[in-house]
Amino acid sequence: MRVNADFGQLAFVTASDADWRASPEPGVERRMLDRVGDEVARATSIVRYAPGSSFARHAHSKGEEFLVLDGVFSDESGDYPTGTYVRNPPGSSHAPSSSGGCRILVKLRQFDAADLRHCVIDTRDESLWSGRDELPLHAYGAERVAMRRLGAGDHYALDANAGGTEILVVDGVAVFEGEQYPAESWLRFPPAHEASIVAGAPTRLWIKTGHLEDIALAQDAILQECAVAAGD
Repeated sequence: MRVNADFGQLAFVTASDADWRASPEPGVERRMLDRVGDEVARATSIVRYAPGSSFARHAHSKGEEFLVLDGVFSDESGDYPTGTYVRNPPGSSHAPSSSGGCRILVKLRQFDAADLRHCVIDTRDESLWSGRDELPLHAYGAERVAMRRLGAGDHYALDANAGGTEILVVDGVAVFEGEQYPAESWLRFPPAHEASIVAGAPTRLWIKTGHLEDIALAQDAILQECAVAAGD
């Protein structure tokens, strides 16, 4: 399966653009943003857990990061309420669930093998912001992950030298080239792309940069790697 799998191209997905697709577990559905591979895949998705649903224990051989968008996501390590950002490094495993239901942004199989940092950050903790507009969440090599807050009318200019930029509109409205992207819209800009995002209302963006430079032409290699991993 390939969804927005040409990482050298612009890609945009809003909530109305993509249907929910069933996962192998009842009550757990996915809105696929980008994907290379079948059930084992390099994937970026919004995952929706119905109240009382769970997913079987599984390992993340190439890591997992997620941001809780709504509700409370849980596993054996604890409960993660709305706004929690989590990185589970390569080799980790868990059995996730949600008693009350939740939605999360999830990225799978996208870690550098040597990036072994586990972190849990409450992005709604005002003490972490200290009056600033951007909250750093993670950095490894060229990769940077952060949360950015914009007031209505504020601009966020992409760095064309950042090695690609990926944005999720957490809340509010992002405007790009006259198009409005409401909450849970996803935008991906390839390396060397210049652009400016304008906030159409008070807006929070989850932003990842620097992670697309070496992947733009790698779809076939990723697909083969996922097929091998699925057979393990």
